[in-house]
Amino acid sequence: MLEIKTHGKIDQSLCGEPVLLEQGRCEVRLICTKNMEADTSGLVHGGFIFGMADYAAMLAVNEPNVVLASAETQFLKPTRVTDELIAKAHDTTPAERKHLVQVEVFCKDELVFTGMFTCFVTKQHVLANA
Repeated sequence: MLEIKTHGKIDQSLCGEPVLLEQGRCEVRLICTKNMEADTSGLVHGGFIFGMADYAAMLAVNEPNVVLASAETQFLKPTRVTDELIAKAHDTTPAERKHLVQVEVFCKDELVFTGMFTCFVTKQHVLANA
């Protein structure tokens, strides 16, 4: 597994744990916990699934100054507390400043989320002059 070069302070209990990291590709695993619950039925709030997918996209690029510019996503199936999710991210445009990263999130063998994430690698941290 490659060294993680970005998002080093991410709370992996909320965004997932990298289980595979290769050049331009990664997989992140997330166990949906009670603190992600949106209602009494055990439905997990979509923001956690999006956060996981975003983190996977950042890791697929794996540059210190990678940022998300936009995302086109679809939530395909609901997820529940105790579900184990795997996000699979693939950088379709490696070695460019602008990266298009395809992310798919699975629960078991079912696709529950898909998205195309547009990421940019900046020369310096986005907060450097803020």
